Amino acid sequence: MGRRGYPAEFRRKVLDLLADGKSVASVSHDLDISDQTIYNWRRQDRIDRGLQPGLSTAENAELAKAKKRIAELEAELAISRRATELLKEET
Repeated sequence: MGRRGYPAEFRRKVLDLLADGKSVASVSHDLDISDQTIYNWRRQDRIDRGLQPGLSTAENAELAKAKKRIAELEAELAISRRATELLKEET
């Protein structure tokens, strides 16, 4: 959900400004943030609240964690396979 440099509290305040009726363009200009970033935050907020289909923030985090773990396991498996090949060559 957006650039990692923006804290969650800041994103929440931006979304609150939008909820208060400010336009994306004015918030974008006032806070010097890309309007596309604000649209992304708003879309993700709607997904998190169940108003729009898609992966929630929690689901995205879980998916990223699972992908990282899969990559680690694949690397371990490749190392094990290579070690087995080397041991077979030695015997």
